[in-house]
Amino acid sequence: MSEQRIIDQLHHEDAWRLFRILAEFVDGFETLSQIGVPLVSVFGSARFGEGHPAYRLGYQLGRELARAGYGVVTGGGPGVMEAVNRGAYEAGGVSVGLNIQLPHEQRPNHYQTHALAFRYFFVRKVMFVRYARGFVVLPGGFGTLDELTEVLVLIQTEKVHRFPVIGLDRAYWRGLKDWMRSTLLGQGAIAPGDPDLFELADTPAEVVARIREYGATLGT
Repeated sequence: MSEQRIIDQLHHEDAWRLFRILAEFVDGFETLSQIGVPLVSVFGSARFGEGHPAYRLGYQLGRELARAGYGVVTGGGPGVMEAVNRGAYEAGGVSVGLNIQLPHEQRPNHYQTHALAFRYFFVRKVMFVRYARGFVVLPGGFGTLDELTEVLVLIQTEKVHRFPVIGLDRAYWRGLKDWMRSTLLGQGAIAPGDPDLFELADTPAEVVARIREYGATLGT
């Protein structure tokens, strides 16, 4: 195949890719905008199963958010994501899963009242943020850290409102918060108020209270 034919084929594939991207945005916006309850996006590891303390904590969080009138939005997969969806689902609440196509780890859980499937990470990330009134970060790895820092950057740069961003399980997240203060702030990589964008909590009740407090400032 000639170089020009390869270039032409790539252009053709890019054009169709744009339609797939647009379709994912439209589907996500239409579904999430019509749910009718305030949503809280929750991040956490796919690797922590039912016997892990983070799973139990996620389950309790899902239940308490649902009972407080909030819908939960997770990545829709196993582990902590499943726990949060399950807690909300079994409490009779709104339980959203934003599933992603991956070669491993990600399989949809069965506790979703609204399930969306994404091919593109960046579209999925928009959906996590667009309709959320708060963000909760349970124990997790690289993917969870990516989602946490993405949200913090959006708030830091004032691309979104300063919604609560809460690390649930203070012992797990304290080291990261300390590093933000000692190293990032200490060397001038962030502004003095930036570490305060990331709050810490130990119980789901603390999380719900903080999100409710913020909602009161919005009149909701």
